[in-house]
Amino acid sequence: MDGTKPAMESNAEETQDEGQESKGCFECCIKCLGGVPYASLVATILCFIGVALFCGCGHVALTGTLTMLENHFSRVSSDHATLTVVIQIFQYIIYGIGSFFFVYAIVLLAEGFYTTSAIKKELQSDFKTTVCGRCITAFFMFLTYILFLAFLAIFGFTAIPVFLFFNMWNTCATMKSPYANITSPDSICVDVRQYGVIPYNATPGKACGATLGEICNTSEFYLSYHLYIVALAGAGATVIALIHYLMILGANWAYLKSAASTHDYQDIKTKDDQDLEAEARSKEGQNSSSYS
Repeated sequence: MDGTKPAMESNAEETQDEGQESKGCFECCIKCLGGVPYASLVATILCFIGVALFCGCGHVALTGTLTMLENHFSRVSSDHATLTVVIQIFQYIIYGIGSFFFVYAIVLLAEGFYTTSAIKKELQSDFKTTVCGRCITAFFMFLTYILFLAFLAIFGFTAIPVFLFFNMWNTCATMKSPYANITSPDSICVDVRQYGVIPYNATPGKACGATLGEICNTSEFYLSYHLYIVALAGAGATVIALIHYLMILGANWAYLKSAASTHDYQDIKTKDDQDLEAEARSKEGQNSSSYS
């Protein structure tokens, strides 16, 4: 009996130690999860998805558009040489947009982690934010606003090819409709030259009737049309992500400024209290010396 009692006590101690360790790990996980800026994390994920869709689908759609124009609307290379250069420039711009936003989203996420930690430490009076930290947040807010305006313009620009392809697709659907009373299908044409995509002297420059129907059935047209739609959706998602970032940065800047003002007020109040205590002590000392 005496030999089993110490063994039972040691087992109980081991169980208690394991419980304390699991409790400590749980509290550590809760503390770590509490420091995650979930708003910035959601905005970053949305930004990654939007930029990936816009860049990937936009790049492939531009290539398919150029192939379709070369095969059906502008068979002479010199007629669409300028368009080829412009599309290549747009594709290089897409490369730059993808690389820049990948880095910038990570930087904003890191700023969110820093600000969340700073605000919590500020509230606990263990840390005091600096003017430099608030200026960095204000700078990111200004830069994000500029990027928001730029991507809003990109969103509007991306809607142009969607509109052009939709008109072409709608024309083809009208030709195929059994309810459409079309006596002369060859009179239904799509002239790309009127949109300024290719010069007016490009040959043939337009497609009519059966030729137009064949173009609408090609993989270049079908794929480019739907990729432009997805790219437009990606641009819209990026705009929403930038708006989300603006709200987050604005709230963080306001919190930091308010916390700094509160901390300064507490410092002034503490100093005044100390001065009053010192003055009261000096008066007590003078009174005691006068009585003696």
